[in-house]
Amino acid sequence: MTVHIGVIGAGMIGQDHIRRITDVVTGADVVAVTDVDTARSQEVASGVNARALSTGHDVINDQLVDAVVVTSWGPTHAEYVLGAIEAGKYVFCEKPLATTAEDCLRIVEAEQAFGRRLVQVGFMRRYDAGYRAMKQVLDSGEIGAPLMMHCAHRNASSPESYHSDMAVQDTAVHEFDIIRWLLAEDIVSAQVIKPRKTSRRFEHLQDPQFMLFETASGVRVDLEVFVNCQYGYDIQCETVGETGTVRLPDPADVWVRGAGQLRTGVLQDWKQRFAAAFDREFVEWVASIEDGRLAGPSAWDGYATAVISDATTEALHSGRVVSVDLKDRPAFYGS
Repeated sequence: MTVHIGVIGAGMIGQDHIRRITDVVTGADVVAVTDVDTARSQEVASGVNARALSTGHDVINDQLVDAVVVTSWGPTHAEYVLGAIEAGKYVFCEKPLATTAEDCLRIVEAEQAFGRRLVQVGFMRRYDAGYRAMKQVLDSGEIGAPLMMHCAHRNASSPESYHSDMAVQDTAVHEFDIIRWLLAEDIVSAQVIKPRKTSRRFEHLQDPQFMLFETASGVRVDLEVFVNCQYGYDIQCETVGETGTVRLPDPADVWVRGAGQLRTGVLQDWKQRFAAAFDREFVEWVASIEDGRLAGPSAWDGYATAVISDATTEALHSGRVVSVDLKDRPAFYGS
């Protein structure tokens, strides 16, 4: 079986996923592409022998398209995901699932009304080998009940267009999902502390930020977001349990001894750090379509992350501890 995929949005991440589907994934090919830049969609489509279509809805409703990948501008995600559900087609949506929690709920309700899972959200860290190894340790009980988790998300630099809310809404959202996944429980409160600002940032930006969360069972989680750290792209995570700890490994690299120093490299961007995770994400998504059983991050996960993001943004501006008020999880999405 070959899964015929239509891609909505041919920007950087869309083109990267098209390359991945074409060169890495077996059992899938790209048959249709659209973008607001018609010249770009035509160029990208011709490179993979696909057709360039005029709109996202043209892609969704094309009879040759079995499944849809949404990598367009965030505010368009809800429209296209809802359109795919209405057409009864599997849809992979890059984060965010939607830009408001209300639109995420509309998607959750539409999927339930359809009667089976069609939606997967692009939280690719669940496919990273290090995070998966951490998950196995935590689920096994090897270090006892988790008590604390320490996370860091650092970027070498950020553009002038990056503003303080984006540290929550664009950067920390991957941690919001991975915290819930690793600990298998929801976040119930959020707080943001503002340390001294680095001088290596544009004046309008609060950087770094220190985010504090509490989960339903009382696990305390701290997350440092520092998007102008200067030295590279650095993702850290450690969970402290009752009888031990588990820590995310650094990406493998050689150690060089010479000139009185011991050194190793630091990756410089997210594409390098998570390239293998992106590949595995699409390999498993296509395989789950062939099996008819989606198992990746769900529409409910997209909704939960949106609610956490809203609460954390409020905490950033208010300085208060803000409750994360999720709806009751439908049985449709499991426990």
